[in-house]
Formats: sequence, C-alpha cells, structure tokens
Amino acid sequence: MKIIERYITRELTIPFLVVILILVGLFASFSSARFLAGAVTETLGLGALFKLVMLKTLIALEVLIPVALYIAIISGLGRLNKDHELNVLRSNGISGKRIVFTVLMVAIPVGIISGMLSGYVRPWAYSESYILDAQAEAELNTNRFQAGRFYGSERSGRVVYVKSKDDANKQMNNIFHYIKTPEASEIIIAEEAIQVQPATQNERPNIQLSNGYIYQLTHTASRDDTIEFERLTYFTDSELALRYRRKAAPTRTLWESEEPWEIAELQWRLSRPISTILMALVAVTFIQTAPRQDKATKTYLLAAIVFAVYYNLSGLAKNWVEQGVVGTMPGVWWLYLTIFTLLLLYALKPGQKLFSLR
Repeated sequence: MKIIERYITRELTIPFLVVILILVGLFASFSSARFLAGAVTETLGLGALFKLVMLKTLIALEVLIPVALYIAIISGLGRLNKDHELNVLRSNGISGKRIVFTVLMVAIPVGIISGMLSGYVRPWAYSESYILDAQAEAELNTNRFQAGRFYGSERSGRVVYVKSKDDANKQMNNIFHYIKTPEASEIIIAEEAIQVQPATQNERPNIQLSNGYIYQLTHTASRDDTIEFERLTYFTDSELALRYRRKAAPTRTLWESEEPWEIAELQWRLSRPISTILMALVAVTFIQTAPRQDKATKTYLLAAIVFAVYYNLSGLAKNWVEQGVVGTMPGVWWLYLTIFTLLLLYALKPGQKLFSLR
C-alpha cells in the first residue's frame, strides 16, 4: 500500500474506531438502563443482565458498524477536504478513482465483518437472548421472585405476587397470579406452590399449586367461571422461548426454506456486506467542495437524513417480502440495485472531481 493510501486509510480508520466505540457504549448504556427499569436484575440476576446487554449489543452491531463507517468517511474525508488536502492530492495527480478505491479498501473488510456478524453471530445472540427473555417471562418460578413484591410484565400481560417463600425447598406461599389476554382475564390464587425440577431434558418444568381457586373472567360471555382445586400442575416453560424464531435460525437452515418470511431474513443477512459498501460510497458523494461551517452543518444533516431514509427503506423492503407484497425475487435486492444505479449515474455525471469514473 502506497503512502497516500495509508494516509487516507488512517484518516478513515481512526474516526471509525472512535465512532463505533461511542455507539457501542451508548447502546449498551441505554440497554442497561432499560433492563434495570424493567426489573430484569431482580428477575435474572446481575450476571444475566450483563450477558443480556452483551447479546443485545452484538445484535445491534450489524447496524452500528455501517453507521460508524458512514460517519467516519464523511468525517475523515470532510476534514481532508476542509483543509484542502484533497485539492493538493488532486493537483499532484491523485485521481478521484484512486481515493474511492482507498475508501473501498476500508469498506470491503468492514462489510465482510458486518456480513459475518449478521450471518452467524446475530442468530446465536438472538438464540441466547430468547432463552434469557424466556427466563424473565416465566409465569411462576421460585428463582425469580422476592417475597412481598409484585412483578409485572407488559409483554406477557402477567402480574405475580408471592407473600412468602422458602428458597431451600423451592416453595412459595399465598400466591397471586393474574394474566390478561385479548379474550379473557384469569386469576389464580393458591395457598402453596412447589417448583418441580424435571428429571430429564424431555420433561417440562412445572409448579405444583395446592388449595386454590381459578377465576376466569371472559370479555364476551355473560357468565364468568370459578374453579376450585386441591392440586394444579402449572407448566412454566414459555412458548415465546420454545417456538421457532427465524432471527435465531441458522443461516444454513434458511437456505433450505421456501417460506417468504424466512427468505426475507436470509436476504437481509446476505445484503449486509453489500449495504455497508454501498452506503460507504454514498458517504463519499457528500465530499465535493471545501465547505464553510454553515454548509458543513447542512451537509451532515443531509447525510443523516439520507441514511435514515435508506434504513427505513431497507426495513420496508424486508417487510414487503415477508408479507408477499414483493416476490422473493427481486426480494430486497431492488433497493440495493437502485442505490448502485444512482451511484453509477452520479459517478458518470460531468464535473465530478472526487467521485468520478471518467
């Protein structure tokens, strides 16, 4: 690599590393605050909280990495342009194609990393996070509750209260359990509950409730039901964690599927490297003339709007494939073909100094 390429690469790599560290830190802090506000620490423990934050951050990297590269290119080349270094390079015979080639030397490895994260790390992180989510959403579990406190979940619509508990014997006393669904509401009140550990992996974990009542309050029927029981087996494994999740499915499994929603997920993963590289080239188009301060602010604002529009369109393209609005071919690829075509037309436009193929 020649000295010019090394210099430009350094000017892009350093901002990229700084921005990605800032974005990861902000995202991890936001996730931690959200989980703490949702009492996840009390539900799963501090160690599980850190693990969940790490998993969510790994999932977010497929978005944070392209954003960081996009910002780094605009920031790095913008500084070179503002200090007239790009003009000096061009006056010494350094063409715009060579500068774009150097940008690609940075963007392509970053795009490959983004693709590896999306294709392999992200499904694993989703799978692990679903397990932790299921533990946090378990309906009745002696490990997750402290006596004398109410626990609620907006996602599952449940409220649980345990008056007292014996951790050594996995026993709870005076239990209140409320669940609300679109069709009905159900209240379970029991004097005692004992958590039964499964003897084998094929058995489902359950809670044995003793001496209680079930109140079923339907929204449509004119009559509600009350059931008295001496012993009730309540299974605590959440369907949310047990059912198949396409985001956690291995990429190899998605290759063999013919379902539109699985094909959309596969195309999303495969498009991450292409997306990263194309948006890096889009960032280059914002560097044309040495901007004054007010013009630079407008440039950065426009760049942010362009990325926001692109990100929403990419999500829309995936949803259209899932819903059958767009066929699996062209699938999500129409968006990236459109971006590539616009970039090509822009590069062939007369008068372009930096981003030019002429």
